[in-house]
Amino acid sequence: MRFHRKTAVITGGAVGLGRAFARGLTGEGAKVAILDIDAEMADRTAAELTAQGAQAIAVACDVADEQQVDTAVGIAIENFGGIDILINNAGRHLTKYNQPFGMLSRADIRGLFDVNVIGVINCTLACRDSMRERGGGVVLNISSMAGFMNISPYGVSKLAVRGLTVAFASELSADRIRVNGIAPGLMNTENALADLPSALVDDIVRERQLVHRLGTMDDVVSAMLYLCSDEASFITGETLKVSGGYPLNF
Repeated sequence: MRFHRKTAVITGGAVGLGRAFARGLTGEGAKVAILDIDAEMADRTAAELTAQGAQAIAVACDVADEQQVDTAVGIAIENFGGIDILINNAGRHLTKYNQPFGMLSRADIRGLFDVNVIGVINCTLACRDSMRERGGGVVLNISSMAGFMNISPYGVSKLAVRGLTVAFASELSADRIRVNGIAPGLMNTENALADLPSALVDDIVRERQLVHRLGTMDDVVSAMLYLCSDEASFITGETLKVSGGYPLNF
């Protein structure tokens, strides 16, 4: 197992990609701390994993709140002895944030950036000391293909995540901490498909992607497992697009 004796902290780990990441990592032997603002769903996911024989805990946490993050990371360390992997997955991503800045309130914009950008900073810095004490670690930031177009508040927030990936890769290199990112494209998830017009989904898959199918969670989980493993030990500061070739095909 690639992650035997490793501990991972996953933000936004209760549902969606975060839950899929938790399943993938525990399937490879990792212990996981599931941080999520939805405490009830986090408990359910941790219970599901525990019932399958994994070591998992749930911790209620708003990643935009520095004190809550520090407390949650402390709980993970207390339970598992330290942290080896951090997946910065928590984020706001509704269609609401894919319209011009002038169409949103300042409060909405601030809330988006507090979670998508400041949350990455809070969690990365909170986990740094434990990773350094354990001889190094891995931080994986979840960006988006929207971060390569960056014309909406959401896209700009994910462009900032790409920038943080580069900045932290440099800053944490002396601690033997690698920092990379994944930019998923259109995924076959209930939330994504419910949030987008079907005509737009068809246009992306048929006309804009080079691989003409919807992406799956397994596509992203496979990339996550690789980048978090020793197989990627010579890779840092990179954001890997998992998007079927979109937005290459213009």
